[in-house]
Amino acid sequence: MNSVFAVTSLLLAAYFVGTIPAGYLVGRIYGVYITKLGSRNIGATNVLRSVGLMPALIVMIIDPLKGFLATFLPQYFGMGPLVVSAAGLAVVTGNNFSLFLGLRGGKGIATTFGVLLAIKPVIAILGLAIALITIALGRFVSLGSLIGAVSVPLFLIATGSFPLPYLLLVTALTVLAFIRHWDNLARLAKGEERRLSRNMHKKGSVE
Repeated sequence: MNSVFAVTSLLLAAYFVGTIPAGYLVGRIYGVYITKLGSRNIGATNVLRSVGLMPALIVMIIDPLKGFLATFLPQYFGMGPLVVSAAGLAVVTGNNFSLFLGLRGGKGIATTFGVLLAIKPVIAILGLAIALITIALGRFVSLGSLIGAVSVPLFLIATGSFPLPYLLLVTALTVLAFIRHWDNLARLAKGEERRLSRNMHKKGSVE
């Protein structure tokens, strides 16, 4: 049985791992403040648009890795689905509301993918595929991310076998994704959302 101290320490550690602002730190390595460029978001999309492809790829590795480690390790040490789910929610919350950035942060999609990859890899890949297909068709990263996020609870339910905490987790992460993309939804409704350029290899490539 997990002690209260062990569980509390785990959740705090998960939040702390999540709160490490990969996009901001990578931006500083490249000599820029990502929070002052483009959308001012620290996620990989803004890093791609404002800094370049290689920095964005680094962020795209680190952010999912945070989510993966925070949820894989509790499973490895034999903690149950409730604790694993709480750790998953904690790491994404840390990413979205970073202590290092005054409780600002990313939108949590990449970190959420890492969480899903640790608990339900097939569903994570299916959700990613839906997101990438949507992005390829419309070139709206925000729309693709949200459609991918919505697909995940549906895929989980379709399996017919899952711990209830996992369903609660993926539902909470989907709701959180919509909250963090509220401005994007408003711009999509107004026809003002920026598309991802086909010339992704060029710094600042947006349309």
